[in-house]
Amino acid sequence: MSQTSAIAATPPSALLRRVKGLFGQLAQIAHARNDRHRAQRDAFTVFALRCASAGLLYLSQIALARWMGGYEYGIYVFVWTWVMILGGLTDLGLGVTTIRFIPHYRETGDSAKVRGMVVGTSMLTFAMATVVAVACAGLLYAFKPFDDNFMTPAYIGLLCIPFYSLSWVQDGIGKAFAWMSLSMVPPYVLRPALLLAVMTIALASGLPMLATTAVAAAVVAAFGASAVQSWLMRRRVRKIVGEGERSYAFPTWLKASWPLLIVNASELTLQSADVLIVSHYMSPTDVAIYFAAAKTMSLILFVHYAVGSSVANQFAALAARGDKEALNRFAREASHWTFWPSLAAGVAILALGIPLLWLFGPQFVSGYPVMLILVAGFLFRAAMGPTEFLLNMLGKQGISAVVQVSMALSSIVLNLVLVPLYGLIGAAIATSVVLSLGALANSVAASRTLGIEVAVWRNLSRKKG
Repeated sequence: MSQTSAIAATPPSALLRRVKGLFGQLAQIAHARNDRHRAQRDAFTVFALRCASAGLLYLSQIALARWMGGYEYGIYVFVWTWVMILGGLTDLGLGVTTIRFIPHYRETGDSAKVRGMVVGTSMLTFAMATVVAVACAGLLYAFKPFDDNFMTPAYIGLLCIPFYSLSWVQDGIGKAFAWMSLSMVPPYVLRPALLLAVMTIALASGLPMLATTAVAAAVVAAFGASAVQSWLMRRRVRKIVGEGERSYAFPTWLKASWPLLIVNASELTLQSADVLIVSHYMSPTDVAIYFAAAKTMSLILFVHYAVGSSVANQFAALAARGDKEALNRFAREASHWTFWPSLAAGVAILALGIPLLWLFGPQFVSGYPVMLILVAGFLFRAAMGPTEFLLNMLGKQGISAVVQVSMALSSIVLNLVLVPLYGLIGAAIATSVVLSLGALANSVAASRTLGIEVAVWRNLSRKKG
């Protein structure tokens, strides 16, 4: 009997019970009376926020591409890619470390360490990012490594780095407290909204629509978002742990964070190596086309990020309690929360891919084959669930770091080999292959070191058995 026939044959009373049961489950998730429902609610919250962010980011990028044209937009993409790399590295891995330590300190009642970590990691990150920005400015002045059209936007972009890095570590603090809205709204919703608003004002004021103008607008947006997030974060932390003594454990935090820094560096390399290598061998217009196609397809990753962000603190808390059975069950559920929505999102994005690329401009449609190749890697990674979050939160960050470094190096090598031969298609193949192999390696590591099987197909076979 078909599904439609089965539904038609179901008595009204049974359908009513199913509907009531569904609403009952949604109510339980909304009230979040246990860890499972809390994680589901957080995942829905993060996913909703990332969808809103994706919409704003997409709108802002389409506007920039339309206003500036492919060449200037390609320069902006190049500069902003370096901002993301340097801003992501200068948090020293502390953004992820906070997700591990703050839940532990709260479980053990060590409020002084909570206060110290919130303030200390933020101050250290901002200071380090400022030093790196000044050093990079000196290197740019001394060596002038880029064409003149790139130099002024590059100098201006360095101003973004301290604010971007501060938002990065505050994102981790917010996740550690399970404050998903405070963690994500400022960097992922407010910042692109401010960028779009500032660029709209610049256009109305008659300013030239160049990469220089766009990068300057990005500085304003990064400052505004990080300032709002900092103010709200301090107020909310005071309400939870109050005022009082601050205890700092920088040696412990930094010892735990350096593998996570390597993981972050590798992840940023994975996100950026293809764009930077394409920019080396091809024109800014080609960079713009590849970036538009890759970012369109990478909307799938929002699901992976949403689930991983919402469950990371629960992984740490369950490990602190020593509840291995609950941890195993929770990790397996997280893999299903990751894969099936990712599959649905992938199908929908591919169906709308050409119209979405056309919004950037007619020439951007040529990037559609890139999307077809990338989707394979993204979905394979989703099938493994948020394994890297699991490894990092359970003290296996060293293994995760080895996998990520291997992926990063492989990405660089494959892109250097394939981009000169096959252009944008070569970059897409390199990225998809590396993502698949890295996800498989993380899954094997979780199975052998933690005894947790996270791959979706293993969980399906277990249910059938």
